[in-house]
Parts: sequence; structure tokens; C-alpha cells
Amino acid sequence: MRPRSLLPVPARRHRRGFLALLGPGLITGASDDDPSGIATYSQVGAQFGFGLCWVLLFSAPLMAAIQEISARIGLVTGRGIAGNIRAHYSPWLLRPIVALLLVANIINLGADLGAMGAALRLLLGGPARFYVVVFAALSALLEIFLRYERYVAILKWTTLALFAYVATALAVHVPWGQVARGTLVPYASPSRDYVVALIAVLGTTISPYCFFWQASQEAEDERVKPGARPLAAAPEQASAEIHRLRFDTYLGMGFSNLISWFIIVTTAATLNAHGITDIKTSAQAAEALRPIAGPLTFFVFAAGIIGTGLLAVPVLAGSAAYAFGEALGWRVGLGRLPRQAKAFYGTIAVATLFGIAINFTHIDPIKALFWSAVINGVVAVPLMVTIMIMAMQSKIMRRFTLPRPLWAMGWLSTLAMTLTVAALVWTSLG
Repeated sequence: MRPRSLLPVPARRHRRGFLALLGPGLITGASDDDPSGIATYSQVGAQFGFGLCWVLLFSAPLMAAIQEISARIGLVTGRGIAGNIRAHYSPWLLRPIVALLLVANIINLGADLGAMGAALRLLLGGPARFYVVVFAALSALLEIFLRYERYVAILKWTTLALFAYVATALAVHVPWGQVARGTLVPYASPSRDYVVALIAVLGTTISPYCFFWQASQEAEDERVKPGARPLAAAPEQASAEIHRLRFDTYLGMGFSNLISWFIIVTTAATLNAHGITDIKTSAQAAEALRPIAGPLTFFVFAAGIIGTGLLAVPVLAGSAAYAFGEALGWRVGLGRLPRQAKAFYGTIAVATLFGIAINFTHIDPIKALFWSAVINGVVAVPLMVTIMIMAMQSKIMRRFTLPRPLWAMGWLSTLAMTLTVAALVWTSLG
């Protein structure tokens, strides 16, 4: 490990530019708008028009709160979520959570690779499965072999791909008065389809893999940055680092929800307005836009699927590897050389291979994503409860237990997710 500088915090802070303040929060938030999420938001917009725009306004602070809490755990302790559960709680709590997370991440990863392949086939023609293999290999090779600082910089710049969905919304005719009403005035319906759509949006927005990724990335940054240490060991750095963390997290989650909102607005103003109400995949949404919104809008929407996938696939594989490796006590971290963390990088490679394999089977991707959502829901509730308990224990967080407003928002987010999972079970049995 590199020797760490003991420069005072203000000197380090003074040299930070705007982009340097952004990192785990921005990347985590942007990765949440993956191709599978785009499919969800496209279906919601196509089916319900602007009626569910308000959900993104509701979910943004809940998502930001639980992500900030997860990030604080990594920042204070120098370990990710799985590492802290392993250190302080029973393995019988950790093992099923990590096992289910692995399954859900691999399904999601496979679906995202499939969507990227389908999107490139729409743009260039050719075999989608070949593109799946190329995208998977590119993502895995960059994640495993590229120097950490450079790889993080690439992920940051890749988040710009999400602006494709701002461009598509601005390129079509949008009745902004209806959008404002759908965003600011909650619309409710007792219909099963409406409840399922509401569950899908909340379940897509608040995702367990995001908790693991952001906490582990905060810990990772402390390992590789000169002068950085866990706040438990360097409380004098708290003011600067918590300020940076909050800025990064709230901007990242706000950006994520804003992009999701633009996707709903675009598909509501085009597909729903022309009677197209059934969208299964993000590539199908792009194809449906071509005759309605024109070739340019189609191209930008489809290219955005590829760009967001290039961000989401490594985050899904990486969060699985962090969780699995920390649960087993391995040396983990993208800041380590491959020979220093062979099992960690091997997990990334194997998860990516399984994601490829899903696209060469007869598994229905729609059903697979449904079960991925169910698994994520099963994981999310006990995981969020555990995160909230950890974040309030002084033996773990030292003097950095949660301030009361953040504690309240964290539990509100947990309650919202619990109700979402209960509704998911109800609709599944109905």
C-alpha cells in the first residue's frame, strides 16, 4: 500500500475542482438508470402518460437519504456494507443477502447486456449476441486492467450519456402544462396495473446493489488517495469529507431521478400520445420512437441505451464482487492490481460471463427481470434495516452516528421500500 500523506485537510480541499468533488455518488446515481431501468420508465410513460411523473419527485429524497447513509458507513469505517455486516453481525444475516444480491445482479447484468446488443443492432444491423459478447468483454477488461483513477474518470464521463434522454425530450413536442400537473399533483388509481407500475418505479429507483457499490467506493477512495483515512481514524477530516459526500450523493441521486423523469416524459409525449401503451424492453421503446419522433430522436435514444449500459454493467459486476469478497474476507478493490486481488477480479469476470450466458439461453428476459425485482425487494428490506441499525451504533460509527433528520429520512425510505415489497407480493398473488 502506498504511503499516505499527512497534509492538512484544507490544503487538499483547496485543490479540488468541481469534477473532483464528484465520484461514488454521481456514478451510483447514473448507473441506476441502466437499460433495464430505461425499459421500466418507458413502459410507465407509454402506459400512464404523465400520471406517474410525481413518483420521481417523491423518490429522489428517499433514494438520496439511504445512499448517503450507505456512503457514510464506508467513509467512516473504511469498509463496505458487507464488510461491516461480517465484522459486527451473524454470518446467517450476511450470507443470504449476498447470495440473493449475486443472483439479482447477474440477471440484471444479463438483461442490460442484451438491451445494449439489441440497441446496437437497431443502429448498425448485425448479430445482437455478438455485440453482447463485445460489450461484456470491453466492460470487464476495462474494470479489471485499467488503473483505478483513470477508470473512475471514464465512469464519470460516461454519465454524460444520460443527457441523451434530456435531448430526446427536448426534441419532441411536449405539453409542459400536463407534465407540470403530473409532476406536482400525485395521481392515484386502485387498478392493479397502476400499483404494479408504481412498485416498478420505486423498486428500480432504490436498488440494493447501489448501497453496496457506493459504500465500497467510499472505502476504496480512502485506500488509494494520499492523506485519506477512514473518519473513525481521522475525525479531523470529517467536515470536508462529509460535505463532499453529501454534495456528490445528492447531486448524483437528483441527476438519476431527473433522467428517469425525462424518459417518462419522452415516452408519454410520443408513445402514449399515439396509443402505444405496451413496451417490454428499452430497445423496443427506441424502435417505437422512430416513426413517431423521427430518426434523430430514435438514434439518440438508442445510443443512450448503450452509453448507460457501459456504466451500469461494471457497477453491477463490481458491486457483486465487493459484496461477495467482503463477505468472505478477501482482499477487494478496484484500486488493487489484478494479482493482488485475484478472487475479487475473478468474481467480476465470472459474473460478466454469466450475464453473457443468459443471452444465449431461452430464458424470457421480461420474466427474468421480474424475478430480479422480486429478489431485490426481498434483499432490500432486511438490508436497509441493517444499514439503519449500523449507522446508529457508536461501536461502528464512533462519533459519526446519523443526525436526526437523516435518521428520519432513512427510516422513511425503509418504510417506503417495505410497503413496496408488500404491494409487490400482493399483486403477485392477486
